[in-house]
Amino acid sequence: MGTAISLDLADDLPVATLHELAEQTFGWLREVDARFSTYREDSELCRFDRGELPLAEASADLRAVLDRCADLWRETDGFFDAYATGRLDPSGYVKGWSAQVASDRLVESGAPNHCLNAGGDVRIRGRSATGEEWRIGVRHPWDPAATCLVLAGTDLAIATSGVYERGHHVVDPRRGVPAQGLRSVTVVGPDLGVADAYATAAVAMGPAGITWLDQLRDYRHAVVTDGAGLLHSRTLPLAPPPPG
Repeated sequence: MGTAISLDLADDLPVATLHELAEQTFGWLREVDARFSTYREDSELCRFDRGELPLAEASADLRAVLDRCADLWRETDGFFDAYATGRLDPSGYVKGWSAQVASDRLVESGAPNHCLNAGGDVRIRGRSATGEEWRIGVRHPWDPAATCLVLAGTDLAIATSGVYERGHHVVDPRRGVPAQGLRSVTVVGPDLGVADAYATAAVAMGPAGITWLDQLRDYRHAVVTDGAGLLHSRTLPLAPPPPG
């Protein structure tokens, strides 16, 4: 999916089982990449976008993603728009959705303690191998070697949309130009696909996205503005500072 993906399996399972679970997880993510890539001309998504593949003949996954993107378009007042760039690109939902599906499958397979990180979209379940809560750093928007916040928990979906690597590339679909005002938006909640889409929508809204995020139920947020301001929900699950 054009990004680094890491998986930490923390359950005390046989090594062969852990390898099998890891291979199943990465196999699923490779399948998603092949189907939904916007760069591969032979991907199902690109063939559908060019009109070569009728919706009735598309996979159940593609149809489900298109339906969910339509729902998210309505939920975000049009700011999450899979057609914002003029062509079909549901990447702002697909990466988080695919990692959420992978995490759900791990739980169903008897591995309820894990951390899956798909390019900054993170799904944590249970506890780490030390028995502690997982600690997830939110990248500092101006210093890739630092964090601006550290979150902690046992069952969290954490998605970040930022402009620190590709510049202001998230398009405001109403104006048709890259949105300005927010450097980084992190959304935390129960579903990673939804959190991913909400973070993308908030960046597209610009500063108005902060007020919109404040109104969400079940999802919390942290925002870094272009002016280096840091704002976050009062109930954001921040990790306690290290002792000493």
